[in-house]
Amino acid sequence: MIDGTCAEAFAPLRDVLDRNLADGTDVGASLAVVHDGELVADLWGGEARPGVPWTRDTIVQVWSVTKTMVGLAVLVLADRGEIDLDAPVASYWPEFGAAGKERVLVRHLMGHTSGLPGWDAPITAEQCIDLEASEALLAAQAPWYEPGSAPAYQIIDHGHLLDGVVRAATGRPLAEVLREEVVAPLSGGSPGFHLGVPDDALAHCADLLPPPPSQLDYSTLPPDHFLIRTAINPVLTTGFCNDTPWRRSTVGGAAGHGNARGIAQVQSVVSHGGEVGGVRLLSPETVDRIWEVQASGPDLVLMAPLTYGMGYALPTPSAPAVPDGKVCWWTGYGGSIVVNDAERRTTVAYAMNQMADHMVGSPRTDEYVDTAFACLEKL
Repeated sequence: MIDGTCAEAFAPLRDVLDRNLADGTDVGASLAVVHDGELVADLWGGEARPGVPWTRDTIVQVWSVTKTMVGLAVLVLADRGEIDLDAPVASYWPEFGAAGKERVLVRHLMGHTSGLPGWDAPITAEQCIDLEASEALLAAQAPWYEPGSAPAYQIIDHGHLLDGVVRAATGRPLAEVLREEVVAPLSGGSPGFHLGVPDDALAHCADLLPPPPSQLDYSTLPPDHFLIRTAINPVLTTGFCNDTPWRRSTVGGAAGHGNARGIAQVQSVVSHGGEVGGVRLLSPETVDRIWEVQASGPDLVLMAPLTYGMGYALPTPSAPAVPDGKVCWWTGYGGSIVVNDAERRTTVAYAMNQMADHMVGSPRTDEYVDTAFACLEKL
């Protein structure tokens, strides 16, 4: 059931994927590991849709793994001096300075401490796709709490906030910067990640399969809890996400489509000190900023203890499979993940269509990450 290749040391990782596809834990999935500049595991298998095999070029929505890609694009602009991470957002996007947000910094957006984890006004999924209109709503509203004082995960609007800054600072939408300045140089002419799936790649999209019911009893939360206010505003169903308008959208908090190889190839520039495959996108100084702690403690949305760096989460007990050390990572709703280990010059990525009950962690994803790093020790 498994296609692709891997170094012999990574045979156990292939075996886990094979087992999960055989017993239905996974329906279609891809795994990749880049180590010291080499793609040492590039595996895929299962079905993209009923009767349609998952192939080398299959891509799937990876939800919040998208946030690591847009964060990387902002870091590239910061490295080039086009954006100052320590500057007020309003210095680029004047409208954002309304309602007490004049002291919100770009790094607050990158580290999920902006005070704007979601929209005040009810917003539909269709309205969410209209970036400029939905960004204007965020610019006008007041923060939900004191910006910079605590982490509150920007569950859907993260990409909107960063797009507002990038669009104002450069005159270009964030998705364009990501495509042209980050993905294209690192993908070798065959992109395995898209924010805004082009028409010629729509046929490669796998359909998301919904997760089982959450073990979290939402009825126990007060109606004004940040998770309630963000997770259902807007409501993003798998049916909506499997439709063409969403796949074509450039919602940078959730709408990215990719496979493990494409994600790992791009993100490995972080684990490799800013340069991989002869392409340098970041200086060592900018890479080091990723590990500057922006917030650490109970996340006001996700209700889990998390540590956020610049555009990524850092190791935390709430994600036990993520190794300690100079590591940055993030995961997507349902189970997709990317982990960058700068000490071992390694990036691990996983993308799948069968979603699990997974917000920060879950057994299936943890096993893939644990196994990948255990295999690494055999090289």
